[in-house]
Amino acid sequence: MAEVRPKRALGVFDATMIVMGGIVGSGIFINPYVVALHVHTPVLILGAWLLGGALAMMGAFIWAELATRLPGFGGQYMYLREAYHPLVAFLYGWVFLLVTQTGGMAAVAITFARYFREISGLQLNDGAIAAIALLGLTAINCLGVRAGSNAQTVLMLLRAGAIAAMVLLGLFLGGGQLHWSPILDRPLSSGLIASIGAAMVPIAFAYGGWQTASFVSGEMRNPGRDLSRGLVLGVSGVVLLYLAVNFVCLRMLGADGLAATKTPATAVMRAILGDRGAWWIAIGIAISTLGFLSQGILTAPRVYYTMARDGLFFESVGRLAPKSGVPVVAIILQGVMATLIVFSGRYEQILNYVVSVDFISFGLTAAALFVVRARRRGLTGEGVFHTPGHPWSTALFVLACAGIVTGTVSSSPENSLAGLTILAAGIPVYFYWGRWKRRPGGKEA
Repeated sequence: MAEVRPKRALGVFDATMIVMGGIVGSGIFINPYVVALHVHTPVLILGAWLLGGALAMMGAFIWAELATRLPGFGGQYMYLREAYHPLVAFLYGWVFLLVTQTGGMAAVAITFARYFREISGLQLNDGAIAAIALLGLTAINCLGVRAGSNAQTVLMLLRAGAIAAMVLLGLFLGGGQLHWSPILDRPLSSGLIASIGAAMVPIAFAYGGWQTASFVSGEMRNPGRDLSRGLVLGVSGVVLLYLAVNFVCLRMLGADGLAATKTPATAVMRAILGDRGAWWIAIGIAISTLGFLSQGILTAPRVYYTMARDGLFFESVGRLAPKSGVPVVAIILQGVMATLIVFSGRYEQILNYVVSVDFISFGLTAAALFVVRARRRGLTGEGVFHTPGHPWSTALFVLACAGIVTGTVSSSPENSLAGLTILAAGIPVYFYWGRWKRRPGGKEA
């Protein structure tokens, strides 16, 4: 029986929506106040968000080149495998399945449940609503990549519309005035630099997620062209959205008012339209969380699929459904794992464990570009995207990731140690699968 191959159905627009969907979640409605707690002038606040956008764009350029040089199935997992060793790629997938992806999905699902209960008045507990959302989106994505992409596109457009509505209402009905001076809230010093560094942590998290689009490159009509363009267009769109949201928050609330509220989007909309405005923005936040879940369910299972194709996971996870051409078992596995974490009640703790591990993988993947170029791995020549400013821009991105890891370990050593322990626990598992479960050849078919 012939092997079922993934259906190539996605184009540039789909890639752009997936990139934006992987970034824009509920964080942009909340994180501006966290940044304002660390830096206290409009120039510093907007400058920090612009700096975070530049960092995300550098990452997008790097991933775009890797996507054109290695346009296969599995994205970041495959880049790590080809540049270093299958063990490095396996450890990335190990943490991705057990903690990073499924834990993040569980936390976002609970956020959705809380806002959904507030909007609807439904008397179900948060866990039940979150589980229904997770399993419902899992079922949609099992129908095929086109069904999942369509759901993701609709949700992305709805949440972009919610953000745009908030920005436009704030600009034309909100009043207020943005004061550009003083530029600095204190003399230039190591303390100011430390505050800017602390502000960059929530910003880096808010911009995270663009890399997940690489997981579905194997299902794109022209992966090299479509994914690279989608990455650049998607990140550019998100940078504009984020800057616009922060501009409106600062204009309406001021830097001090922004730092004083934990729900800046709700505060802005309540100031413009009263309680009705707060209700509408709650709907926007709920849509954002649902869209983030849809994007993760659509893209991430391709990592587990590729691990199985490498002989490093259960063989059934590496099978594609004959009709839909998607890895149904991998999608269901992820949905079930995320649902279990929802009901365990430990998802917030698990998320704290993996902050440092996440940025270790980012830094290693960016550094993989040096290895791929030096070894001339993958495709070369015409059609390959070239990272602007390489090698300096790539090195700067790697150093930024190292800085975030160092800062996280120093500020939260216990949680960082737990994350690294989970990572290390994957090493003996890798050798078990490598010795006893690997198929002849051990390569993706």
